[in-house]
Amino acid sequence: MSDNIFVLITGSSRGIGRAAALKFLSEGATVAGIDLCESTIDDPAYTHYIADVTKPETLPELDRAPNIIFSNAGAQNSGNDIDINLKGAINVVEKYAFTPSIRAVLFNASASARSGFEFPEYAASKAGLVGYMKNVAVRLALFGAVANSISPGGVLTESNRPVTDDPELWNRIMAVTPLKKWATEAEIAEWVWFLTVVNRSASGIDVLIDNGELGLNSTFVWP
Repeated sequence: MSDNIFVLITGSSRGIGRAAALKFLSEGATVAGIDLCESTIDDPAYTHYIADVTKPETLPELDRAPNIIFSNAGAQNSGNDIDINLKGAINVVEKYAFTPSIRAVLFNASASARSGFEFPEYAASKAGLVGYMKNVAVRLALFGAVANSISPGGVLTESNRPVTDDPELWNRIMAVTPLKKWATEAEIAEWVWFLTVVNRSASGIDVLIDNGELGLNSTFVWP
């Protein structure tokens, strides 16, 4: 089904971006990844580009227009979150998305886009990303394509180890998480697959994936 699908993923060297790339590759898609870091994927159907999403002039010229874009590259409390998370996504999508080949664009936002928790610039960047997603959805409808975003809460990634590796902080988090778990990177990758490949009718929506935390609680735990 996905043998001819060409997918572009930013932030593909680790975390959710890498997991999403591996998911698409396992389904037979061709994948291009953009990251500041070297490739961590060894697959003949994968091409890696080292580029900075905040600098449009570094973005590569691709051999073909992507059918799917997963705008995933991001930073948290970096001092440059708006440039990376929001402006970087705009740079990528404006360069690659608006062609007759496009089928779906998906943005990796955050539960903090809704709650305002975590760090000020991070929350603002992710909320802005959801607003930009809706703008893209309106314009992509002219191509018969969809645009959506996911807003994960807690995910078991390397960057979240300051809390997942601390028993006291982890217990505090679980106390306010109804499902008593966090998502894995592979689980989020399944959402990416569904919203970009299976889904053909939902557009302009933000999907909250937080194990029920935001709907029932108002606690943010960090060291």
